[in-house]
Amino acid sequence: MDQNLKKIIPFAKKYKIHIVWNIIHNTLYALFGTIGMVMIFPVLKVLFDNGEKITKLPQYQGLSEIDTYLNHILFYYVNHYSELYGPNYALLLTVSLVVITFLFKNLFGYLGLQHLTKLKTGVLRDLREKMFRKIVSLPIPYYSEKRKGDVMARMLGDINEVQNSFFMVLELIVKEPLTIIFSLVAMINISWKLTLFVLFFIPVSGYIISKIGKSLKGKSVKAQQENGYLISIVEETLTGLKVVKGYNAESFFTQTFNNSINRLYQITNSIGKKNNLASPMSEFLGIIVISILLFYGGNLVLVDKSLDGSLFIAYIGLAYNILTPAKAISKASYQVKNGLAAAERVFEVLEVENTIKDKPNAITLDGFHDSIILKDITFAYEDEAVLKNFSLTIPKGKTVALVGQSGSGKSTIANLLTRFYDVKNGEIQIDGHNVKDVTMNSLRSLTGLVTQDSIMFNGSIKENIKFGKQEATDEDVIEALKIANAYEFVKDLPKGIDTNIGDSGNKLSGGQKQRLSIARAVLKNPPIMILDEATSALDTESEKLVQVALENMMQNRTSIVIAHRLSTIQKADTIVVMQKGKIVEQGSHEELIALNGTYNKLVSMQSFE
Repeated sequence: MDQNLKKIIPFAKKYKIHIVWNIIHNTLYALFGTIGMVMIFPVLKVLFDNGEKITKLPQYQGLSEIDTYLNHILFYYVNHYSELYGPNYALLLTVSLVVITFLFKNLFGYLGLQHLTKLKTGVLRDLREKMFRKIVSLPIPYYSEKRKGDVMARMLGDINEVQNSFFMVLELIVKEPLTIIFSLVAMINISWKLTLFVLFFIPVSGYIISKIGKSLKGKSVKAQQENGYLISIVEETLTGLKVVKGYNAESFFTQTFNNSINRLYQITNSIGKKNNLASPMSEFLGIIVISILLFYGGNLVLVDKSLDGSLFIAYIGLAYNILTPAKAISKASYQVKNGLAAAERVFEVLEVENTIKDKPNAITLDGFHDSIILKDITFAYEDEAVLKNFSLTIPKGKTVALVGQSGSGKSTIANLLTRFYDVKNGEIQIDGHNVKDVTMNSLRSLTGLVTQDSIMFNGSIKENIKFGKQEATDEDVIEALKIANAYEFVKDLPKGIDTNIGDSGNKLSGGQKQRLSIARAVLKNPPIMILDEATSALDTESEKLVQVALENMMQNRTSIVIAHRLSTIQKADTIVVMQKGKIVEQGSHEELIALNGTYNKLVSMQSFE
């Protein structure tokens, strides 16, 4: 059994009642389908008036004679009603039996599909739920090398493919094979010689069809990978549309997109060619067998007189009854290969090991009481060392500013404090506890984060601010907006705090978005605030408003301020000057100016307001 098929089984187990009912209904579907074809025989007998004249109700002789017994009962009533009411009545009786049999066949087919639908949609829902939970639980480093579009393709397209293709397996192992088996039993009963041809045909045609579909899985994987790349291009183009247009790069992105859809066009055509060949190929092979049966069986009827003509027509009906499921099996087996390829990509994400996770016995922090200590930290992104033997103590209630050139490791400290990344060597302690030993939930509930690129989501101002505190009231939201110096523009908006801010907050200016992200941190009200380049993207006027907002927020709070602009950090208790991942100077603004070193040089390059 394919490994990916095994991995789907735990998801399907939850819906085993639907699997059981699907199997029961499919069994009855196959049974009534075969009985329906067999029931054509008595209709023909009545039409040609050569039915057995059974004048006495037969006696039950046991299970081994059940078919003869049922046959005799039927012909007894056909004969009885023909004599009583004429042959029309007997014809009506036999035709009605055919109709009733096919009614039951289709009713059970419908019920089987209903249960299959509930199984498919249930597994789809559970897979998506698990996948989304996995996607949001994976650490930030995972997405620095993965394309978001590819992850989206796996989440949306590939899981759909799994749903559509995988559960064909139930049809493959129950409905269609049983239809073939029941039909074969009835056919052997009529003529074992003719049935030998059919038994020879099934494995031969199965072999031919499997040879055609051999490379399908590999091609399906390629198609799904290309699909992920395609979604990535669309997602990246839309995200950076201003840059695309500003640099007249529409033609470059259009060309990249066209190259991808052309590759997808080639691969899907190749897959389609094989898929489309399955059904006609199996039908053609089936018709060859039917033709042999017609020739050989016709001889048995016309020359040998060893087979009844009506029975032979019923036999051909049964033989054709095998063709439809054989076609369905060949088509489904191709689709299952697509499903296997899609499942491979889905489980690839589900099985990624989360490198940053809570320890089994992780402790929960109940607050922040004393200090944050960074001890001998060495950290590198891939092979590039960013911090080297870095040590720093941040006491409770103090504001510590980190300054230095780009690439000196300032933002890395923010990433490590919040455990977006884990330290390689050394440790970070909060109140004496290593951050790796505490739950991430309790660690992050202690911190508020305001970043340079104030990330907003499509929704109202209120929804964006309440992320960290869902139970907050409108009054709480307005209070946070006032502290963040944002209420002065929010109150003038058409719907106030219920105004929609557009995709990524694109209806607002940079300064407005930044003040909203400060309001979000204020509302969460954490004891530790991390400000990562919070004003670097702003103009002077916006910066003044944001600066006041930040000062309001940092009162009575432990703050770590990372800044390019020295105007934002001159009031800090301690200023840490960094260079290439190391501390070169440390002290208050006045102390560092007096040192006349690196900090003084940075100050002379930027005039204070």
